[in-house]
Amino acid sequence: MSWGYACNNGPDKWADNFPIANGVRQSPIDIVPGAASYDAGLKPLNLKYDPSNCLEILNNGHSFQVTFADDSDSSTLKDGPISGTYRLKQFHFHWGKSDDRGCEHTVAGTKYPSELHLVHWNTKYPSFGEAASQPDGLAVVGVFLKIGAKNDNLQKVLDAFDSIKAKGKQTTFAGFDPSTLLPSCLDYWTYDGSLTTPPLLESVTWIVCKEPISVSCEQMAKFRGLLFSGEGEPECCMVDNYRPPQPLKGRAVRASFK
Repeated sequence: MSWGYACNNGPDKWADNFPIANGVRQSPIDIVPGAASYDAGLKPLNLKYDPSNCLEILNNGHSFQVTFADDSDSSTLKDGPISGTYRLKQFHFHWGKSDDRGCEHTVAGTKYPSELHLVHWNTKYPSFGEAASQPDGLAVVGVFLKIGAKNDNLQKVLDAFDSIKAKGKQTTFAGFDPSTLLPSCLDYWTYDGSLTTPPLLESVTWIVCKEPISVSCEQMAKFRGLLFSGEGEPECCMVDNYRPPQPLKGRAVRASFK
């Protein structure tokens, strides 16, 4: 049976098919600011995104994702806690069925309605697939969404949802600049972790932004109009597609700010 977020195939069952779910660097985690250590050696994030790399938007049955051409160094992440150049592969979101929970990471137990993940891979490896199995293969920038003013930049993404409502649907999505979804302040926490969906590979340097971006209640409702189900199947709304925080197991969480 394929993995998902239902009672019979959700996060608490993933270890049955993916034993690494009980590994030593699983994500997400609950970030405790008071326990995070300020590291003066952490550099500011150096993000450079080229809207012409944006290719398509698709509903993969677990979330929706926006994919990018990753065959050049025109959309990259450098510096921060990483060394070398990481290319943007895709971004996606996790969200809940209500506005009081839907993020994956939490901050001292504080829960946001959604979390954005920008997924990058280390170009010292030949491909995304090969990087994904290496300890330093991936770097994911996480951004919290909090209820507030309408987010006009995010609306450009949501306007494409009618074309991708059901699982397996995709459409071209060109010219989008993901840097418009970043908060104005790029202070961050960082730790060594994993993918938060199967195969849960322990290959991610997590970079979680301290400052959230805004999203309106109406925009969150649009997220929940997407479907886990494919066309012709009983409709199943795409909600609660997040993994709960995992044990820290002695890992250090560092902060780029005091």
